[in-house]
Amino acid sequence: MNRILRRTTLGRRRVTQLLRRLAPRTLRGRLSLVALTTAALLMAVLTVAFNAVVNRHLQVQADDELHTRAAAVATTVDTSGSRVRVLETANDRLLDANVWIYTGTRLLEEPPTTGGDHPLTAAADRLAARGGRACATVQAPGTRAVRLCSLPVPGRNAPATIVTALDLTPYRSSADTLLLGSLALDAVMLVCTYVLTRLAVGRALRPVRTMTDQATQWSAVASDDRLGAAEGPAELARLGASLDALLDRIRAVLRHERQLTGELSHELRTPLTRIIVELDWWQGRPRSAEETRATHQVVAEAAQSMRTICDTLLTDARDNTRDPSTAPGTADVVPVLRRLAQRLGPPEQVKAVVEAASPRLEAGVAPALLERIVSPLLVNAVRYARSTVTVSAMAVPGAVAIDVTDDGPGVPEVFVGELFQPGRRADSEDGHDGAGLGLPLARRLARAVGGEVSYDPGHTPGARFTITLPAG
Repeated sequence: MNRILRRTTLGRRRVTQLLRRLAPRTLRGRLSLVALTTAALLMAVLTVAFNAVVNRHLQVQADDELHTRAAAVATTVDTSGSRVRVLETANDRLLDANVWIYTGTRLLEEPPTTGGDHPLTAAADRLAARGGRACATVQAPGTRAVRLCSLPVPGRNAPATIVTALDLTPYRSSADTLLLGSLALDAVMLVCTYVLTRLAVGRALRPVRTMTDQATQWSAVASDDRLGAAEGPAELARLGASLDALLDRIRAVLRHERQLTGELSHELRTPLTRIIVELDWWQGRPRSAEETRATHQVVAEAAQSMRTICDTLLTDARDNTRDPSTAPGTADVVPVLRRLAQRLGPPEQVKAVVEAASPRLEAGVAPALLERIVSPLLVNAVRYARSTVTVSAMAVPGAVAIDVTDDGPGVPEVFVGELFQPGRRADSEDGHDGAGLGLPLARRLARAVGGEVSYDPGHTPGARFTITLPAG
């Protein structure tokens, strides 16, 4: 039993695999197959119905002819007397062909070609015995179908019954011819349906292929081109809108990746510079064990700073959709600002001062994120300051405000509108290295936690930037 079940299951799997291989792989082929199957079912139903109607009509036509002949024969039958008499006429032979005349159930006349035990005579006897108007089809010798109909002839004393017969071969031949013709027409219609469906579907899908190729090409190069509202069916317009939205998302992802790469390189530049400078200084001449330990300490701190930078920026990139009102942690602001000022190591002619209205100020951000927000502003301030950089922190209602002020030349008025745009610098030939990513990064990170970074254009001399962060 189990063996039979396994064989049955294996056979079904093979049939399923065969059907999958035979099934069209393209949408055009599948739609054409569906249209062909639907048309075939419809034509099969119509062909069966048409041929059924034709056969019924031919049978009614044959019955009408039999009744007409029986009525003609009835004119030669006299039932007015006490017994039935058959009158002789000029067309007697024509009328007697395939005609049986009965009085009651007794046979008076029959065709000369049939005998008492002939199948047609037996069928005529049954119709006469039944009485009334009736018809039946009999299979005569020679495998031909014969239709018989009876017609009662009323009489005063002796009623009669006339049974006429008709060979259905011509009618069956006409029906078969119509059937073959309808099947041939069905085949032609199915071929035309399949071809026209493939052409129509191919023509309808041509814009889809074009739009798909364009979208693929544009997504590869992050092009600004878009499909727009395609002219034509509403489905194509919706497809174009969907592809445009997909291209916008792809472009946003690529832009975000480039932005993240630029920000990482920008933020990692300072600790990498510290590592390179320390190693160059250490390799310049033989150093004592204490100097070597100091160098190792600086390198380790710079490496840890790089790791913190990477973790902070990558965490922010992964969690870019978080609720701005959700605080990712708390940080004691003043120690973080002092640590940044010491780590930055400003030039000798520039002094960094950290001022706080209260020794205990907590911001609703993680310490590492606070460093990443303040660091670009502090680096720019030290870079352009003449003598002093002041970092002041104070509590404001519901937030903590940090001002980074320098006494440098300030931001050119014509550049204020582009200050926080990535990759923009007021003067790319001012002798300072930079990629124009620090300020945009600081503002983006601050806004991600519900804060803000702004520039005060009314402050003179120098520049003042204000960081506002949620209170911890």
